[in-house]
Amino acid sequence: MNIGIVAFDDAEELDFVGPWEVLTVSNQVHEFNGKDAPDDVFLVSGTGGTVHCAKGMRVETDHSFETCPDLDIMLVPGGQGTRQELDNPAMLEFIARQAAHCTWVTSVCTGAFLLVAAGPAKGKRITTHWLAFNELEALDGVGETVKDARYVVDGNVVTAAGVSAGIDMALWLTGERFGADHGLVVQRAMEYDPAPPFGQAA
Repeated sequence: MNIGIVAFDDAEELDFVGPWEVLTVSNQVHEFNGKDAPDDVFLVSGTGGTVHCAKGMRVETDHSFETCPDLDIMLVPGGQGTRQELDNPAMLEFIARQAAHCTWVTSVCTGAFLLVAAGPAKGKRITTHWLAFNELEALDGVGETVKDARYVVDGNVVTAAGVSAGIDMALWLTGERFGADHGLVVQRAMEYDPAPPFGQAA
C-alpha cells in the first residue's frame, strides 16, 4: 500500500514520526520473516521539499501534492500549523481528493480539524488533543467528539488524541491489517510499553 503522511510547517513532530516508526518497523518485521515489505511509506507536503516542524525539526518530504501517487492510507498530523492549513485550499483539496479512494484516513491531534474541514471526518465520531476540543467542536460539520480516548474508529476514519496517541493508533491499524500477533511483534521491536516513567528509575 501507498501510505502518505502529510507534512506542513509547524506540524507536531511526534504526531507523524511516531506512526512513521510503527509503519516502517512493520515493514521490517515482514522482511525479517522472509516476506516482501508490503508498504511504501513516505512524506507529502504542498510543494515538496523541506518542512519546518513545531519544535524545530526540519524534514525533507518525498512528494508534493502534485507528484503524490494515489494513497491507500493517509495520515494527517496536528500541531499549531493546522490552524493556518484550515485556510489553505490546496491542503483541503488534496485531503479530499486522496480520501475519496483511501482504505484508511487517519489523523493525530488537531489533524482532525483538517479531516473535518476537507470532508472525510464530517459527521463522524472523532477525537483530538484534550486542549483542542473547544476549537474542534466549533468547526462546521463536526460530528460527535469523544474525550478520554486514545483513538476513535468510525468507518475508515481513525482519529488519535495527541502526540504519543498516534503510536497507539498506528499499532491498532497495523494489527487490524496484519493480525494482532504481528502488531505485538512490532510493539515489542519498538520497545513500546507505555507507562509513566516518574518514580520508576532503577
